[in-house]
Amino acid sequence: MASMQKRLQKELLALQNDPPPGMTLNEKSVQNSITQWIVDMEGAPGTLYEGEKFQLLFKFSSRYPFDSPQVMFTGENIPVHPHVYSNGHICLSILTEDWSPALSVQSVCLSIISMLSSCKEKRRPPDNSFYVRTCNKNPKKTKWWYHDDDSPSQSLIIA
Repeated sequence: MASMQKRLQKELLALQNDPPPGMTLNEKSVQNSITQWIVDMEGAPGTLYEGEKFQLLFKFSSRYPFDSPQVMFTGENIPVHPHVYSNGHICLSILTEDWSPALSVQSVCLSIISMLSSCKEKRRPPDNSFYVRTCNKNPKKTKWWYHDDDSPSQSLIIA
């Protein structure tokens, strides 16, 4: 537990002092607990999401950084994207099976910015309706089936 808190303190300072472009830590979100953060995000200039505002919710277990954080979009504006479900769940391999303790909140934020910035068409995943109706509230409980960047994400749900 102490190593998790030490790591989160270090990452919190890094995010406050040198946030990725378009990202800002919501300071109120960390006042009561270091294990749940909200990161405010603005769509990158020159992209389909330019000027749009989003929020990412990060939840950290006691096994962090050996266990990936739970990360999802939250709030009133969930980006319309082929790898983002309307409930905020994100199909991104580094959030599950490709997670490594060498990754950080900053690297996750950069991956999400990159994912949104490379989008060519705003649309939901083809299985959005079914997934949102049947999924667990925790996106880490989903067994994701990853495709290449040109194909939409698909999900397999683990009960």
